[in-house]
Amino acid sequence: MFARIGRGLLAGLWTVALFLLVAWATLAIYFSNLPWPWLRLVAAIAFAAFAVWALVLSRPRRTIIFLAVFVAVAIWWVAIPPSHDRPWRPEVAVMPRAFIDGDRVRLTGVRDFTYRSRNDFDVHYVERVIELSHLKGVDFYVSYWSEGPVGHTFLSFVFDNAPPLSISIETRPEIGEGFDPLASIFKQFELIYVVGTERDVVGVRTNHRHETTYLYHLNTSPEDSRRLLMIYLERINQLADKPEWYHLFSNSCTINIIRYANAAGREGRLDLRHILNGWIDSYLYRSGRINTELTFQDLRQRSLINAAAQKAGDGPNFSEAIRKDLPPAGPRTQSW
Repeated sequence: MFARIGRGLLAGLWTVALFLLVAWATLAIYFSNLPWPWLRLVAAIAFAAFAVWALVLSRPRRTIIFLAVFVAVAIWWVAIPPSHDRPWRPEVAVMPRAFIDGDRVRLTGVRDFTYRSRNDFDVHYVERVIELSHLKGVDFYVSYWSEGPVGHTFLSFVFDNAPPLSISIETRPEIGEGFDPLASIFKQFELIYVVGTERDVVGVRTNHRHETTYLYHLNTSPEDSRRLLMIYLERINQLADKPEWYHLFSNSCTINIIRYANAAGREGRLDLRHILNGWIDSYLYRSGRINTELTFQDLRQRSLINAAAQKAGDGPNFSEAIRKDLPPAGPRTQSW
């Protein structure tokens, strides 16, 4: 009896594995670099039909034929290269770069657009010089298209002699493209680190996209903040030199923030909320990296910045206005 149960379990696992292979390859073909959408659709349907013939309607030995075709599709997909040469949307058309000279860092491609609506804006990229010795902390943003388990996270680096610098890890869509979570798993978007003013990077979300946005002071030290910023600057230059694919689960906003925090000295394990990042602020609270002197519900309510951002508008005091009534970071309970 146990042998039959074991064989049945193995057969079930094999069936699930084959189904996942068929689904992955079908989507990989559909989201591939074939030149025309209709051709990608026809090729994906043809592969799915072939898989049904090979795995369901034919003799078991034809599974080998399916696996050979699957391997060919996988090799083709892996070989699809990312590129810097595409018709980019203006919000992501310029790759930033950092020039580091001791304590002084000169950043080019810093975004500072003036928005009239989410799709009506004046394009304006600037240079920015920062001094690492004046970096005093890091602020953490969570924004939502619709509040729930998935959102967007990004950081602002806060200086005592200059306005904050926002860095947001995002997809790099082409003209006419919008974000698609499924497509982002299949090499449809390159990766960009948007470096910009808070009036732009934060304001476009709160004031024009109407995303619900929360701002939290991290209680990290200036030394850890500098280590983290240096890792970001290195990655910014790597991407400027060599494009990479965005991937929802392995090369995206929150996953990379946690990865770089680990490199800067964070201690902690992978948490489900690193992937379901709409709940990341509860993780920060439970791990003691933001203010824990308030209840989490009170902290979250007081960290909502939409009203303050909309009142500040495009004014020069945008960064000060959104922080005016925020709770402090609270005592440090972690090394990062």
